[in-house]
Amino acid sequence: MPVRLPAPRPGRRAALGLSALAASSALLVACSTPAEEETPEAPAPAASLTSYPVTVDSCGTEVTLEESPERVVAIKSSAIEMVLALGAGDRLVGTGFADGPVPADLTEAATDLPVLSDEVPAAEVVLETEPDLVYAGWESNFSAEGAGERGMLAELGVATYVSPAACKDPAYQPDRLSFEDVFAEITEVASLLGVPEAAEELVAAQQTELDAVPADDRGLTALWYSSGTDVPYVGAGIGAPQMILDAVGLENVAAEVEDTWTSFGWEEVVAADPDVIVLVDATWNSAEQKRELLATNAATANLEAVREESYLEIPFPATEAGVRNVAATAELAEQLAALDLTP
Repeated sequence: MPVRLPAPRPGRRAALGLSALAASSALLVACSTPAEEETPEAPAPAASLTSYPVTVDSCGTEVTLEESPERVVAIKSSAIEMVLALGAGDRLVGTGFADGPVPADLTEAATDLPVLSDEVPAAEVVLETEPDLVYAGWESNFSAEGAGERGMLAELGVATYVSPAACKDPAYQPDRLSFEDVFAEITEVASLLGVPEAAEELVAAQQTELDAVPADDRGLTALWYSSGTDVPYVGAGIGAPQMILDAVGLENVAAEVEDTWTSFGWEEVVAADPDVIVLVDATWNSAEQKRELLATNAATANLEAVREESYLEIPFPATEAGVRNVAATAELAEQLAALDLTP
């Protein structure tokens, strides 16, 4: 259903949202904050180069912003880093569910970021920041148990946006994620924030870096090992892992699976016998833990890639569609070139 968001008025969301949430699980109860209660002071409006209103289709939800959002909540590293990379970090009034530290080039911009939660922040916590826009890396971040359902937030005058690559409905997912899709998200988010020139500069720089990445021509195969112990969870054929493997010239052994990530039994790993294994380094399942598991697992210990330690490593925040993908691709290409392998 199309959702047109009115221009925000100071304190309106606090009045509608916080008291209703405190009263019951029916978030739209008619109540209000006392008139004398102070509300957080909004940042000074930034200069906008976008002509508003701006309307986008976000995973099937049509969202319209009447003016530049000045109070933004970002959930997941991909969303947080997108806002920072577009030079709008001063608009972040809350962040949540970060997957790890930001890359070195964004460290300064990320200084003193307001953290609402290490997990998905609750709707009450999100609404306390009086956001104009909540930008999520996963569609599932918007739920009654999470940051709030999108319809409820819209009723309270809060715009919502989901990274297009993370839409749950296949009708809204890219058939096979490409760097053009990633650049399109950068451009679309910049249009919402009113900073289109920042997107132009960022996309141009990333395209130049991507064009310089050499594709390996040795015909090597690879397993993208994301997580899991009893059953590995691996990069499949349509998401960011496939996009990155294609760019560096590796053949994904799970490419035939029409999904972003998939369960892939150890017997399937052994049958595929990949030349290279990409280890995703996550706080909850590090690359080092994966090395130890592969070396001690009877099913995988004798794989040549394991015996020769033919590993590439990538940080988890770089494995989802976003501003880190190009740099991660260049880094993987360098790691791959350093491996003395033949198929």
